[in-house]
Parts: sequence; C-alpha cells; structure tokens
Amino acid sequence: MRIDLFLLVIAYVLSQFFRSFLPVLTNVLETDIGADAADLSLASGMWFLIFAAMQIPVGWALDQLGPRRTSGWLLLIGGGGGAALFALAQAPWQIVVAMGLIGVGCSPVLMASYYILARVYPAAMFATFAALIIAFGQAGNLAGSLPLALAVELLGWRLSLGVLALASVLVALLLLRLVIDPPPVQDAPRGSLLDVLKIRGLWLILPLTMVNYAPAAGMRGMWAGPFFAETYGADARLIGYATLIMATAMILGTFVYGPLDRIFGTRKWINVTGATISVGLVCWLAVAPPSGLWYAAALFAVIGMVLSNYPMLMAHGRAFLPPHLVGRGVTLMNLFSIGGAGLAQVITGPIYAGGGFVPVFLFYAGAQSIGLLIYLMSRDRMD
Repeated sequence: MRIDLFLLVIAYVLSQFFRSFLPVLTNVLETDIGADAADLSLASGMWFLIFAAMQIPVGWALDQLGPRRTSGWLLLIGGGGGAALFALAQAPWQIVVAMGLIGVGCSPVLMASYYILARVYPAAMFATFAALIIAFGQAGNLAGSLPLALAVELLGWRLSLGVLALASVLVALLLLRLVIDPPPVQDAPRGSLLDVLKIRGLWLILPLTMVNYAPAAGMRGMWAGPFFAETYGADARLIGYATLIMATAMILGTFVYGPLDRIFGTRKWINVTGATISVGLVCWLAVAPPSGLWYAAALFAVIGMVLSNYPMLMAHGRAFLPPHLVGRGVTLMNLFSIGGAGLAQVITGPIYAGGGFVPVFLFYAGAQSIGLLIYLMSRDRMD
C-alpha cells in the first residue's frame, strides 16, 4: 500500500472513532457536565450533518486542489481543534460545537483515499480496495468501544480526548507532507456538481445510500449506550464490551462484502440482500427485543455486519462516473450516506424522548424500506 493511502487509512481510523465513541461516554458526560441522551444525540447528529455538508466543498477541492491539501488542512483545523474543544467542554452545547468541528476535520479523509483509488487503480478493483480501507479504518470503531472505556477509567475522559486531539494534529501534518496528488485529468471538461446530478443512473441509488448506513451508525454511534444502560442496567465497561462486539462484526462484514461483486457478478443484488436482512432484524429488535444483554448485543452485531456494504454501494455508483467527475461524484454519494445518518440522529432524538426505543427502531426500518424499494428499480453495473 502507498504510504499516503496508509496515512489516509490512519486518518480514517480517527474518523471512525469520532463518529462512534459517544455511547461509552454516556454516563460520565451526564455526571460531569449534564449532557443527557438527547444532548448526545444532537451532538452525534451534528457530526454527521456537518460532515455531510462538507462533502460539496470537499468534492470541489479534491478535483481542483488535490487530496493532499484537502485532507491535511481540514483534519488539522477541524479534527485537532474540535477534539481539543471537546476535552475542555464545560456544558452540553460545547460538546455539540466540538462534534461539528470534528465533522469538518473528518469529512475529507475517506473521500481523499477513494479519489486516489479511482484515479490510480483499475475500476474493477475499486470495491475490494474500498472495502479494505473501510475494514482497516474500523479499528477506530473498535477503539471507541472497550479500549476507550478503559482509557477513561485510567486517564479520565478529558485527558483521553486531549490525546486524540494531539493524534489528529500529528496525522494531519503527515498528510500535508506525504500525500501524493494524482496528475490532473488531461483534456477533460472541468465539470460541476450539476453534471453529476445529470447522471440518471445515480438517481435510483442515492435514496438507499441516504438511509442504508443510518441504522448501523445510529445504533453503534449513539443508541447502543442508552439502550444497554436503560434496558439492561449496563455500566460503561459493559457498554464497551457490547459495542466492541458490534464494531468487530462491522469489520468482518466489510471484509466479506469486498470481493462479492466479482464472485457473483452483481452489485445491486448484494446490496438488496443486505438491506432486506437489516430491515427484518431492526423490526425484530423493535417488536421483540431480546431478554438478555448479550443476546441484544449479538442482534446489534448482525445488523452492523449486514449494513457494512457501504463500499459496494459506492462501487455501484462509481461505475456511472466519468474520470473528471470522480471527486464530486463520490463525495455526493458520501453526502447522502453521512447526511442521511446525521438527519436520522437528529430526528431520532425527539422520537426517543416521546416514545423510547421502539419507535426509534421502527423509524430506521421504515426509512430503509423506502430506500430499498426505490433501489430495486436501479440498473446493475459492473464496469
């Protein structure tokens, strides 16, 4: 692997950590600064929404400035600055602002690596390489579970976030020094986001992209902590174990999905299968939740595994994009994916406040069902 791709994977580890670490801090943040589940849902949603909104300027910057400056400067300012603000927070609103800044910092790192993949490697290998980056990046998902719980017990949450701020700054400086920008596309039109939106093949893929990641992101990144604490009386360490199981399953799922399009000769029907299983399992969790914590953790894990098909959805959409629109195209898809997850986080906060976890899970299942029905009309494409 090229050194710059390796560094971008390390940056993506940080991104995965920051989108998923809040459940472990559920109890300590409520005790120390009065941040309850609704506050943390808003903070988590802010990360996703800001991250999503940044995909438009990130897409332009990748095509015009290249991945080196785009990823390095945003991670330095947003990731390092946001984590530092989080470590110093004295009130819930400061956590919300900090998560928004961190969303800015994390917004370019995966798309920068995908941009390099799309420009340097054969198109047939995109899904496999993209899945490998996701899989290795999921180490951040693991770190945001039990390891963070242990670090908080040992160091406290403020010092733990301070260390993460320093790590973000260091990785950003290395990106600015070592990432190699691909050469510009010769004799190609400059293109715009409007040109991407004219590609009709994407229209039926984007709705599922918008809702497919939301259940896994919401359950792993926010609702696992309150759900296991309120339903089973779990403390931070037990929540850490439960979320570790789900994070591990998501990594395994990413590895499994990676080569499936080349094995079965389809991307569409692989994505249909994963989304269908997810809808069924989330409905099961809503209607008849398991009686024991570890049974529930296993169900969360299977949902996370079957929804680890993000690279396969990206590969399906990538097949419709000409080279000069790759940056804007993949970031548009990422906008829908992360934006949908962030919007779901914001929506599910009031839903939870009004009715608990059952309507939250039913919301996820319903939204994903709508996206799946639209996606069934899409055209499969393997080039």
